[in-house]
Amino acid sequence: MDERTREEAVELLEKFSQAHGASGEESEVRRIFRSELGEGVTADRAGDMICERKGSADFPRLMVAAHMDEVGLMVQSITAGGMLKFVTLGGWWAHTLPAKRVRVRTRSGEEIPGVIGAKPPHFLSDAERDKLVKIEDMFIDVGAGSAEEAAKFGVRVGDTIVPDSPFVRMRHPDLLLSKAFDDRAGLSVVVHAARLLGSMPHPNTVFAAGTVQEEVGTRGAGTAAFHVNPDVAIVCESAPADDFPGTAPEERQCALGGGVQIRFMDSSAIAHRKLIEFAVRTAEKHGIRHQLAVRRKGGTDAGPIHMHGAGVPTVVLATPARYVHTHNTIVNITDYLCSLRLVLELVKALDAAAVEELTRY
Repeated sequence: MDERTREEAVELLEKFSQAHGASGEESEVRRIFRSELGEGVTADRAGDMICERKGSADFPRLMVAAHMDEVGLMVQSITAGGMLKFVTLGGWWAHTLPAKRVRVRTRSGEEIPGVIGAKPPHFLSDAERDKLVKIEDMFIDVGAGSAEEAAKFGVRVGDTIVPDSPFVRMRHPDLLLSKAFDDRAGLSVVVHAARLLGSMPHPNTVFAAGTVQEEVGTRGAGTAAFHVNPDVAIVCESAPADDFPGTAPEERQCALGGGVQIRFMDSSAIAHRKLIEFAVRTAEKHGIRHQLAVRRKGGTDAGPIHMHGAGVPTVVLATPARYVHTHNTIVNITDYLCSLRLVLELVKALDAAAVEELTRY
């Protein structure tokens, strides 16, 4: 893909990754989704965003989906001294949280800076040094000296919290560093594809979908699938990269620079066999770099989508990302472009005959 497409991708990734979008509070991400795709964007009653791109036929109905939410936190209570106690939204490893900056979104939409408290080493006993602090024992310091002052700042119980991590173009020209690439990388692919499909012929009707609350149990995908009622689905994700020390090279299935990940299974879904083979053949035909994965853990929106109605052939295409579910994640823009290319080629290839063949048993 050309340099213009590459720069458009970087711009989308920055906008989406920096947006505050903890599970259940995806309003800022919805706003960007709507502004990027213009008229014709609708929402279901759960808050999922849907954009229709009409091709040359009503059948098949092709759903291309990614979730809008990111792992975050929520204010559970405020101590008399003004510290915020919190619960997690999505899967966090407690080791990654202490001393990290966060952004607390108030009811008015203002964001309050804070830091997850961490006791200095000077005050740690020998027993404490080797002990992992439990999340329920952590707190967030927003600079308030009392519960009343925290309230004056606008902080309330139920406010959502996300990492405060800037978007950075790393020294390597292809690598980008930010929070929330899970799944704002996948969401950017969906929106980018929908923009390009506005002027590209295709033999179906495409529904680009941004779903809510994936990180807390793939809750929005089911309502989005009900809204769209797709004949076939592509789920765009950001998969945990495994190309770091401790993983043998022969076991790696999600390396930065390795291209789009085509996933055979995880704990939420086994990919539709004919569709995944169709995706692999399409990638090979067009010289799109890709890597195959079989995951023991993890899940995606493919779980509820593939079980919608009488069943929906579904495949997961993922952009590798290092350090997902932490404050800082890294993606390679070339992997993103591989994901985007494969989505577009699949859209062009999935006509009525191809989709009917998928479910001929």
